[in-house]
Amino acid sequence: MDAEKIKSFAELIVKVGVNVRRGQDVIISAGLDQPEFVRLLVEECYKAGAAEVRVEWDYQPLQLLHVKYKTVERLGEIKKWEHEKLIHRRDTLPAMIYLESNDPNGLDGMDQEKWGKAVQMRWGIIKPIRDAMDNKYQWCIAAVPGKAWAKRVFPGIPDDEAVEKLWEAILYTSRADGDGVAAWREHNSDLKRRCDYLNSLKLRELHYKASNGTDFTVGLIPEAQFLAGSEVTLGSGITYNPNIPSEEVFTSPMKGKAEGIVYSTKPLSYRGVMIENFSIRFENGKVAEVHAEKNEDALKTMVGMDEGSAMLGECALVPCDSPISNSGIMFYNTLFDENAACHLALGDGFTGCIRDYEKYSLEQLREMGINSSMIHEDFMIGSADLDIFGITAEGTEVQIFRNGNWAF
Repeated sequence: MDAEKIKSFAELIVKVGVNVRRGQDVIISAGLDQPEFVRLLVEECYKAGAAEVRVEWDYQPLQLLHVKYKTVERLGEIKKWEHEKLIHRRDTLPAMIYLESNDPNGLDGMDQEKWGKAVQMRWGIIKPIRDAMDNKYQWCIAAVPGKAWAKRVFPGIPDDEAVEKLWEAILYTSRADGDGVAAWREHNSDLKRRCDYLNSLKLRELHYKASNGTDFTVGLIPEAQFLAGSEVTLGSGITYNPNIPSEEVFTSPMKGKAEGIVYSTKPLSYRGVMIENFSIRFENGKVAEVHAEKNEDALKTMVGMDEGSAMLGECALVPCDSPISNSGIMFYNTLFDENAACHLALGDGFTGCIRDYEKYSLEQLREMGINSSMIHEDFMIGSADLDIFGITAEGTEVQIFRNGNWAF
């Protein structure tokens, strides 16, 4: 891969993704797959004015060993030094960069129930800290190719060739194979126009229907709005882009207002396993039934993590005619696959979707209908024949999607 393109991608993540400010700390979370790119990213952060850049490394085989041999109590424990680190992060609000590169099947065989119980134990301590940071710091998820991931996406070719092809796909779908900064400026403008139109409709429901059996209605919050692309931090007013790539226009729906059934159109990567060919049926706003051809146990663990994990936190609209979908590549990675198709998310909602959210307390935002959960898991339901209709506050029906693409 061209060294200048790689360097430009690192610059895009730093300047357009998290938009590092002078004197700010940065934390990079990364696997061991692309250490040279991480070095470039660290240098770009310093060149942008970062005071300190810290890298937190991740390695899937170690996580497998920890879950296998530790007790649930030790897995779920947050030690004093870990708690102090989280408090320091809350107080200093560093920019956070998350680099995805893991093997989509890298945690196959892990005891999902055991790991789920450990996460539940940790959540009571993590939640108030995370709530205190909500909307106040810049963060960005981007991706670099890991060898195992590249082999899954491009099987049957030499490892180096697969990694090269995955690099090309990442840069293309991230709008980073040319002048990335200019491309994202134009892209964000288009997404904003979409949001402005949708928000002008004052929608109260969305109805999804497709030939695969999806027939589903979800309620919307009167005070909510559709968002997309760049976001702005609360207080400091820093513009950043949390996802590279991103094609979605999204909102958080009304907690507990969902009826019908949806069928997945792409596999879901969840905790290092692939959940495939699944359906989720909603009744009275909550998941009532799930089925999956592969890793149904992981899907059941996911929807049972807490009370909010069985309810929706996001409805995202993504046209079939977009770079990731048009690439024809199945990435086996939610960051990319969710931006190739309309999707829903189980779990936590986005408080920033409420208009003038800064005027309300967290409790008030929850009362309006923003769901609360320890998870936020996107799953894809978009297809080439998906139709979506919106119902306005006056009861008027407006077609939003026609045959998988925008109807306006």
